Amino acid sequence: MQINGVTIDDTFAEAFDMKATRLVVTGQDPWWVSRACDALTGFGTSVIACGVEIDVEQTLAPDQTPDGRPGAMVLAFAASGTELRKQIPTRCGQCVLTCPTTAVFDGTGDLSVPVHRDDPVPLGKSLRFFGDGHQISKSIDAVRYWRIPVMDGEFVCQHDLGWFSGIGGGNFLLCGDSVAVVADACRAATEAIASLPGVITPFPGGATRSGSKVGSKYDALFASTNEAFCPTLRHLPQSQIDDQTHAVLEVVIDGVDQASIANATRVGILAAAMKCGSQGLHRITAGNYGGKLGKHHFHLHALLSGSAESPDSSTEDASS
Repeated sequence: MQINGVTIDDTFAEAFDMKATRLVVTGQDPWWVSRACDALTGFGTSVIACGVEIDVEQTLAPDQTPDGRPGAMVLAFAASGTELRKQIPTRCGQCVLTCPTTAVFDGTGDLSVPVHRDDPVPLGKSLRFFGDGHQISKSIDAVRYWRIPVMDGEFVCQHDLGWFSGIGGGNFLLCGDSVAVVADACRAATEAIASLPGVITPFPGGATRSGSKVGSKYDALFASTNEAFCPTLRHLPQSQIDDQTHAVLEVVIDGVDQASIANATRVGILAAAMKCGSQGLHRITAGNYGGKLGKHHFHLHALLSGSAESPDSSTEDASS
């Protein structure tokens, strides 16, 4: 398969189950919302070391937020519910509670996937203690909020957040004859994906140059450089790049469900190919471990042929 001169490998991206939640951050104006979200989502690229993969899903107009102010929707994904419940109150306490004019609310209410309210993700439940006994609880329509006194007035946040089973690790790899062209292709892909609901690309600018494989020669590491796609290691038997490839970048996608990741993969690949197919981007492929890492498989040819989701041909997981 070729799109605008770019060869699309007949392969699949392998993704896996994660625990996730969604927050709404609001503020006096978009500038303060952006500052809070920059801090909240910082050091949130990969669960390998960051605890969560977290990024802004979309910005919100005042008529889309609980308190009628500008806001942003943030998606967060963790390897376990325990880690999610640890990371969210910590990040909100250090990065949003501290940011002037902000408030935080549960954003899971309008998701199309099942949302769990049992054993919820704590928010005000934990942060209220900063009020040192001066905090005030209020329930509106059976939803509990906290008002915590701070120096610009009050920090308002919801007592807790719902959580859901999300998917992490959707991906595609862009291969080209220079770093410049592959970086441009990545930017075209991630900017196109940014307009879509239900997904985030958590790495810087939406892409990573340090694509990893499972395992390492060093016992202390459970992930290490993916030498199969490193141009300086093309001499190795396991190399999967040809002589004309001098740079590879990976776009990683986390999403609320299979359809969201499938759509983002398709949109991103098309944007990259149409922007840079005539400039030196010559191949798009995907990362997988033969189906051993995750049960969700996104087959590139099926996605680009118009299938809304990419069914796995294996018998292990017919739902993907």
